[in-house]
Amino acid sequence: MTLYLSMAGFALAASISPGPVNVVALSSGVAHGLRATLPHVAGATLGFVLLLLLAGLGLAELLRGWPAAAALTRWAGVAFLLWMGWVLWRSTGKVAAGDPPPAPSLLQGAAMQWLNPKAWVAALAGVGAYAGDDPARLWVFAGLYFVVCFLSVGSWAYAGARLRHLLADERRMRLFNRGMAALLAASAVHIGIAA
Repeated sequence: MTLYLSMAGFALAASISPGPVNVVALSSGVAHGLRATLPHVAGATLGFVLLLLLAGLGLAELLRGWPAAAALTRWAGVAFLLWMGWVLWRSTGKVAAGDPPPAPSLLQGAAMQWLNPKAWVAALAGVGAYAGDDPARLWVFAGLYFVVCFLSVGSWAYAGARLRHLLADERRMRLFNRGMAALLAASAVHIGIAA
């Protein structure tokens, strides 16, 4: 039981802390509400759990032998975050008029995890700490992570949905979107510098 609690604690710390996936969940919750943001939450969760499973099944070893793939993934992540930031920056802030960009999809949520260095670090560290070479532990860890990740990213979307009434004013919404865009751009710059 102690091992499971430790696994869940690791998953919670890694999943609920601020990062690009959670910033997008918050922004989408504000712009579109919780229900429309759930595909992003589900995609981010499924994308991460798949990354975790593949890391445990040897993906990390494969990438060590092909450093160009790791660099390509990192720069694709930078480009994706900058594009999402640009879309948010350009948003006029009109919530009721249906003006915001469409809510992020399940596929976009999954892709964000695969392009997110925070997710890679969490997957590799988690597998090393909790699964090792034990496939049964890997599946248990992935199952726990699925639940914790969904609830964590979902809490950011819920927080955004609760803030929606405070940001009903077009000007405040535009400022909020630009703040979120700046956070996404800062994440992209951090990834680029760490390269």
